[in-house]
Amino acid sequence: MTKQKITSSEALAFHLEPTPGKWEVTATVPMTTQRDLSLAYSPGVAVPCEAIAENPELAYDYTNKGNLVAVISNGTAVLGLGNLGALGSKPVMEGKSVLFKRFADVNSIDIELDTEDPDEIIQAVKLMGPTFGGINLEDIKAPECFIIEQKLKEEMDIPVFHDDQHGTAVICAAGLINALHLSGKKIEDVKIVLNGAGAAGIACIELLKSMGARHENCIVCDTKGVIYQGRTEGMNQWKSAHAVKTELRTLEEAMEGADVFLGVSVKGAVTQEMVQAMAEDPVIFAMANPDPEITPEEAHAVRPDAIVATGRSDYPNQVNNVLGFPYLFRGALDIHARAINDEMKIACAEALAELAREDVPDEVAMAYGKSLSFGRDYIIPTPFDPRLIHMIPPRVAKAGMDTGAARRPIIDMDGYELSLKSRMDPTANVMRGIHARARKAQARMIFAEGDDPRVLRAAVQYQRAGFGKALVVGRDAEVKAKLEAAGMGDAVRELEVVNAANSRHLNQYKDFLYKRLQRKGFDRHDVHRLASRDRHVFSSLMLAHGHADGLITGATRKSAYVMELINHVFDADAAHGAVGVTALLHKGRIVLIADTLVHEWPDEQDLATIAERSADVARHMGLEPRVAFVSFSTFGYPDSERANKMHIAPQVLEARGVDFEFEGEMTVDVALNTTAQEAYPFQRLSGPANVLVVPARHSASISVKLMQEMAGATVIGPILAGIDNSIQICSTNSTANDILNMAVLASCKVG
Repeated sequence: MTKQKITSSEALAFHLEPTPGKWEVTATVPMTTQRDLSLAYSPGVAVPCEAIAENPELAYDYTNKGNLVAVISNGTAVLGLGNLGALGSKPVMEGKSVLFKRFADVNSIDIELDTEDPDEIIQAVKLMGPTFGGINLEDIKAPECFIIEQKLKEEMDIPVFHDDQHGTAVICAAGLINALHLSGKKIEDVKIVLNGAGAAGIACIELLKSMGARHENCIVCDTKGVIYQGRTEGMNQWKSAHAVKTELRTLEEAMEGADVFLGVSVKGAVTQEMVQAMAEDPVIFAMANPDPEITPEEAHAVRPDAIVATGRSDYPNQVNNVLGFPYLFRGALDIHARAINDEMKIACAEALAELAREDVPDEVAMAYGKSLSFGRDYIIPTPFDPRLIHMIPPRVAKAGMDTGAARRPIIDMDGYELSLKSRMDPTANVMRGIHARARKAQARMIFAEGDDPRVLRAAVQYQRAGFGKALVVGRDAEVKAKLEAAGMGDAVRELEVVNAANSRHLNQYKDFLYKRLQRKGFDRHDVHRLASRDRHVFSSLMLAHGHADGLITGATRKSAYVMELINHVFDADAAHGAVGVTALLHKGRIVLIADTLVHEWPDEQDLATIAERSADVARHMGLEPRVAFVSFSTFGYPDSERANKMHIAPQVLEARGVDFEFEGEMTVDVALNTTAQEAYPFQRLSGPANVLVVPARHSASISVKLMQEMAGATVIGPILAGIDNSIQICSTNSTANDILNMAVLASCKVG
C-alpha cells in the first residue's frame, strides 16, 4: 500500500485555510435579539453570578467549566523538535485542543506561557483554575514538568494531567496487560527494562509499579547506563526513586533475560543481539518517535516470538496517547473530579486492554482495510474504534467515585453510557472508513480538468495521501505552469499527464464512440473532434476502456453539460437508472438527499428507483438506510396532486420487496425528528431518516444549497449512482478538498 506523503506546503495550507488556525468559538445559546443579549450578559447574567458566588459548585451547572480543559505549554519540549518556545508550540496545542473535541467532545482552549520558570508557570496556571474543569500540561521538558505537575496537583482542586507522562504510561500499561496475557506471565514476576528516564519513561515505570510490578524487577536506564543505587552522575530525585541494587551497568547487560523492554529514548538504541538475549516471549515496546528503538521487522527477524509495539501508525500495536487522554478527561469531567489519580489511570488501562480482547466491529475493520482480532499484532485498540467513547469514561468515572475524587457522583451509569454514545460524531468515522477503503483500492483516478488549479491540487493530494495514481488530463506545459503557480512545482514529476495527443489508444476510442453515436447524427469528423478535443469525452473513453478505475470531472462546467458529454460514452441517464445523491454532513449528522443530478421530475416508479440507489450509497458509506419520501404534506394531508406521487412511491417500494426501512410521504421535520414521529405511531421508521427522497431536482438543489449556505453544512456530491463505472461529478464551486472527497468516493465505488 502506498504510504502517505505530506509536504511542507500542504501542512502550511491546512493551517492557513479556510481561516488561520484549527478552532474557533461558537455560541451555544441564541444571540439574535435584544432579549437574548440581556439574558447572556447584563442584566440577566447577574443571577447565575450571585448563585455561583454563594455556591461555587453551581459553576458546573451555569457555565462551561465542567466541559472545558486548558491545554498548557511553554514549548520547551515540542514533539521531537525540542525547545521551540511558547509561540512555536501553539500549532501543536491547537491540535491537542481539537483532538479533545474530536474524540471525546471535550471543549478545550490552548494556552502558551512565555516562561521557562517553573514557579511562574505554577502561579499562572493556578490563577486560571476557576475557568477550567481540568488542566492538560503538554510538551514541557523534564525535570521541570515533574515539579510543575506535582505542585499544581497539590494546590488545585481540578485534575492536572501531564499527558506526555501519564498518557503514554496508560496506553503502555494497557498494551502490557494484554502482552502478558498472551505470554502467560504475571506483572509481579516479570523483569522489566526501561530505556529513557524522562517524563514519559518515569511515568510508565511508576504506573506499572502501582499495578504490581516489583521495584527490584525494574531496571531503568538513561544515556549513562543503568540507574543503580549509589550512582551520582546525571541523577535527580525522580531517577533516584527508581535506582536498584544491581551490578548491571549497561542497557545490553540489563536486557539479558528481560521479559519486557520499554523504550522512550532514541532510534537504534536496541540491537538485535539485545533482543536475542531476552527471555521467552519477549515484550518490546519501542516507543521512540518518529523512529523506534528497534523496528518490528528487525526484532522479529531474530525473535519471532516477540510481541512488539511502537509509536508508529504504520506498524501494528501503536501506543497512541489519543486512546487515553480524551477519555480520561471525559470521565473525570463528568464526575466533576478533583484529580485524575492512579486508580483512574489504571481503570483506563484495564478498560482499553479488555476492549482489545473483544470482537472488533465491522466498521473498524472496514476503516482499516483489514480484519482485526486479539493477538500478538492487536493488543491495543485502534484510535477510531467507536466503542472507546462509551466504554472507557464510565470505568474512569467509577474509579474516581470509588476513590473519593468525585464531587458529583454519577447515579445512573447505564444512562451515562447511553449519553456518551450520543456524543460520537458519525461523520468522522464514515469519512475515515471511506478513506481507508480508498487506500486499499489504489484506484487509478482520472482528473479530467487539468487546466484548473483546484483540480490539480486535489490530484496531487490524492496521490500523496496514498489513495492511488492520479492521471491528469491536460497539456504538460500548462499543468506544469499551473502547479508552479500554486507553489507545488515539485509535484510535476509525480503526476501522469494524459491527453489525446500522447494517447496510443485514440483510434480505438474513436471507433468505439462512432459505433455509439453514428445513428444519433454524429459523423466521423464530429467523433474525432469529441474524442480528441473534449477532455470530458476523452476521459470517459479512457475509463470505458479500462485505462483507469475512476473519473472526476465537473469542476469547470455545469453538471448538466458534463452529464450530456458523459452520456456520449456511457448510459448515465434517467432511462438507465442513474441517480444523483448528495451527502450533507452537519453537526454530527449525515443525511443523503436525492435526486440532485439526473431526474428532473421523477414519477413514482422513478422515485422508488431513486430510493433504492440512495440506499445503496448509504450502505457504501457505512449507514443503515432509513428512507423518507418528503413533501409539504404528511400521510395525505394536505391533499395535493403534486404530493400524490410521494404518497404512491412507498407502495411501489413495498411491492418491490426492498430490504431497508422506508416511509412517506412526510414533511422534513417528521422525517428527521423522532419527537415529531411520535405523533404518527403507525409510521415504520425506527429513527430519524438518513435518506430523503425529494419530489424533483429543483427541490433537491434548493435544499442542498440552503443547508450549505445558511447552516454551513459540508456537502459531498452529487454522487452519481446506478451506473457500472465509477464516475463522480463535482460542482463548479468545489474546493480542492471537495474534489478530493469526490475522488475518494469514486475510488471506493460509492454509488
